[in-house]
Parts: sequence; structure tokens; C-alpha cells
Amino acid sequence: MTFEQGFAEVQRAAGVAGKAAGALAATVKQLERAAIEGDLQKIQKLAARLAALVESADQGVRNASASWPFSLEEEETYLRESLANEIVQTAQAENVQIQRRDEGLIVFPSILRLLPSERAAKINRKKVPSLRPSHLVKTLKAIQARKQKGTPEGLLEVLHRAYRLIVGPDYGKTVTLASIYEALTILPGSTANYDQTDFVRDLFLLDRSGVTRTKSGAAYSLPASTGTKAAKGTYTFVAPDGETVSYYGIRFAEDPV
Repeated sequence: MTFEQGFAEVQRAAGVAGKAAGALAATVKQLERAAIEGDLQKIQKLAARLAALVESADQGVRNASASWPFSLEEEETYLRESLANEIVQTAQAENVQIQRRDEGLIVFPSILRLLPSERAAKINRKKVPSLRPSHLVKTLKAIQARKQKGTPEGLLEVLHRAYRLIVGPDYGKTVTLASIYEALTILPGSTANYDQTDFVRDLFLLDRSGVTRTKSGAAYSLPASTGTKAAKGTYTFVAPDGETVSYYGIRFAEDPV
């Protein structure tokens, strides 16, 4: 049993209960109308129907309330061990490119993280209660289709300010992006809201945006270290076309670089 199947079973049971409850409500309305009109024959007929509908609705509600097929222990285990795999399979079935990384699942430009202990997920920095794979993939596709809220220009200004704080009088030298990230997340709890996968995703968007200068005219570059892939502090990101991109350092200069 998968989560998708489990949620589908709850949906089906809720639909059955809803139909029974709707029929019950409609019959009650008819009975009320019959009483207003003083129709004894209809009252007797509807009263008999109500008894059967009450029994049907009661059974439907009972079935719906017990329709989730996982126990708490099974739920916890599935969330930690299997749900990510199911989401990947669902995305692939929908021809959505998805990549696994240590900190989550990437459907460019979004990052999906599962929060098993909270029975929730996080898409980028927003916590969402939905855990149904088909719904999550649909949400990720919708995000992918719309324009991103953040701007490369805004990120570049933030990076420039952090860079200035780190280099001091040595403006123009290369610093590691790891040190920039550390400066951006120095406050307690900051990494929970902006982890390294968020950071490298934003770097990628900036890198491919065509933006090259800050508002003050400083140009930037993203130098790679020697042996970038193995270098400590190197960030990697999977582009929409499947290319793996690596980032290591950043440098600003007042003149073109």
C-alpha cells in the first residue's frame, strides 16, 4: 500500500459518505416541505426513507473515519523510508524531471523536503501540509510554470553586501561561497529557513540570468577552485537539462572581470 493509494481510499470513502449525507439532507428538506404543506402521505413515505438513509449515512461516516490504512507506526516508517521514492516515481510518470540531493528532492527551481516528524513537507521555504504524491507533483509543476518571485538583481545585492563584510579592505579578492553562506545564515535558526540547497539554487538562477553588475556598478564572477568537484565547500546543482553545475567562490570588482 502506497500513500497515493491510501489517500485515494480516503477520498473514495469520503465521497461515498458525502453522497449519503447529501441524500439524507435532501430528504430532510423534503420532509420539512411536506410538513409545511400538510401532506400526510408524503410524510409517511419520507419518514420511512429517512430511517434507511440514516443507517446508510452512519455506515458511510464510520467507513470514512476508518479509511486511512496506515497505523501511526506504519505512517512514520513510510514517511521516513518510502515516501520520497514514491514522489520520485510519481514525478517520472508525469514526465517531470526530478533529482535527489542530500537535503531534498529538486524539481527545478523548487526544492521539496519531507518533514516526517511534523507530518508535513516544505517546498522551498514554505511549509505545506500536503503529503499526497500526486498533489505535491502537481504543485511543483505549477511553481515551475510561473515566474519566480525573487530576482537575480536582489540576490546579487545581498551577495555583494556579504562579500564586503567578509573581505574588508581586500576588496577584489576571491572568497568562498561557503563563507558567504555562513555570513547570510549567522543568526540562530537561519539555516532552517535558508539551507545550502536554497542557496545554490539561487546562485544558479543568478548565474544563468545574464545579470552581471550590482546597482553600484560592481561586476562579479564565480571562480572555480582547482579540482572543483572534490574541493571542500563546493556546491553542486542539477540544471533543468540534467547538467551538474559546480560553484566554489565569488569575486567582485569595480572594473569588468
